[in-house]
Amino acid sequence: MWGTLGIFAKFLYGFNLSSFTIVFYRVFFAFLLLLPYNLLKGGLTVSWSRLRFYAVYGFSSIFLFYTLYFYTVKISSISLAVLLLYTAPLYSTLMGYYFFREPITQKKAVALGMVIIGVLLVVDLKGSNVTPLAVVLGLLTGVTYALYGILAKFAVRRERPEEALFYTLTFGMIFLIPFTDFKVPSATLPYLFALAFFPTFLGYIFYNNALKEIEVSKASIIATIEPVVALILAFLIFHEALTPRQLIGAALIIGGSLIIHATEKD
Repeated sequence: MWGTLGIFAKFLYGFNLSSFTIVFYRVFFAFLLLLPYNLLKGGLTVSWSRLRFYAVYGFSSIFLFYTLYFYTVKISSISLAVLLLYTAPLYSTLMGYYFFREPITQKKAVALGMVIIGVLLVVDLKGSNVTPLAVVLGLLTGVTYALYGILAKFAVRRERPEEALFYTLTFGMIFLIPFTDFKVPSATLPYLFALAFFPTFLGYIFYNNALKEIEVSKASIIATIEPVVALILAFLIFHEALTPRQLIGAALIIGGSLIIHATEKD
C-alpha cells in the first residue's frame, strides 16, 4: 500500500499543490474514513490522559516526519530523501532491542544488510544535491520514520490498531493546519481520496496490525518492499526505465524480506 504513494503524489504535483497541502488532505480524508470505521469497530475509548501520548506521537511521526522529508527533497532530491529515509530499519532494530528487548539475530542482521544494499542500488542519486544539511535532515527523517513503529508498538498494546491510527493522524492533522493551503482544484479530489485510502488508511492499519504480531524491527525491514513496489508501478504506469542495477537491488530487498518471513515462521 505504501508503494502506491508516489504514484498518487506524481499526479497531484501536476496540479502544483504544495507538499504540506497534499499531506494535510491525505490525513484529513483518512480521518474521515477512520472516524466511522472506529465507531463501528467499538468506538473511541481512549482516556484524556492518554491523549498526551498521541499528541507527541502525531507531532513526531506525522508532522515532523513529513516536514523533514519534504524539506530534504526541497534542498536535495527525492532520491536522496528516499535513500536516507530507508536507514529507518537500522534505527528500528536498535530501538526495538532497547525498548522491547527484541534480539538482534544473525538472520535479522543479514536481512538488514541486504535491504540497505538493495535500497542503495534501487535509488538513483544522479543529479542529487548532496550537502551536509540534506544528509543530516534525511537521516533524521529515517529516525522519525522508525519512531512511528516504536510508538505504534506502545500504542497497540492498549488501543486497537485503527483507534491508535485515528488519534495519531488527528494530532498530525492539527499540527499541519498552519502550513496548509485549503483551496484545491476539484479535479484533485479523487487523487487525494485515493492517497488517503490506499497508502494511509489501509497502509497504516495493516502496519499497526502487523506490529501486534511481529517485532518492530522485522516489520520495518519487511516494509522496505515499498520502494520496490513504487519502482514496479512507475514502470507499469509511467513507463519509467528499470535498470539491471535496480532489479538487483529489488531482488536483495525481496530476499531480505523473505529471510525475515522465514525467521518469523521459525
